[in-house]
Amino acid sequence: MNNKNQILFDFKFNNNYLDQDYYLSSSNQDAYNLINCWPKWIKKTINLYGENFSGKSHLASIFEKKTTCIKVFSEKFTDETIQNFKTKQVLIIEDLDENFSENLLYTVLNIVEQENKYLLITSLEPLNKFNFILPDLISRIRNCLIIGIKNPDDNLIFALLIKYLSDRQINIDKKLIEYIIKRIDRSYEKIFLFIHKIDKLSLKKGKPINLSTIKEALEK
Repeated sequence: MNNKNQILFDFKFNNNYLDQDYYLSSSNQDAYNLINCWPKWIKKTINLYGENFSGKSHLASIFEKKTTCIKVFSEKFTDETIQNFKTKQVLIIEDLDENFSENLLYTVLNIVEQENKYLLITSLEPLNKFNFILPDLISRIRNCLIIGIKNPDDNLIFALLIKYLSDRQINIDKKLIEYIIKRIDRSYEKIFLFIHKIDKLSLKKGKPINLSTIKEALEK
């Protein structure tokens, strides 16, 4: 006998950052073009910002393949990272926030300027909005090129929904996709969470996704 409410397993899905899987739209075209025009950057330091799931890490991965670089998440950044950077052309720091040492960041920016290297920093907010204290660091930040990924347009929302559903081996009618696009919040994180809700509801009910399931997920 089938249990009406099936047990749910919170599966983890791998992020496969393939170049061909990066979906371009008016929301991210400028950021994508900037990454791909390296080394013809007008600044040595680029700050790429955007909300969670907006594709910053995907672009960083694309950039990483183009360069001789070291990539590190901000919470794992150490003095050893700085030493390793001196032997590389490019440094990528992902998910930088205001907990990051101002002295360390200032040191990195000095290395970039003095040794003609390149730096890509990803963050949720632009660096010029951070509450930095060191005057010299603030001055250095003013000399960075800051570019953001905008909220997704209809075409990108469609592509993201298809991608996330495909990752979970879920197929739904195109008309239902169009229904979702007209009603979902234009937020990368909300889109991802919506798919997570759809997946859980589908597993719980043991039925294919229909309009009723979509409405329930949107309401939550």
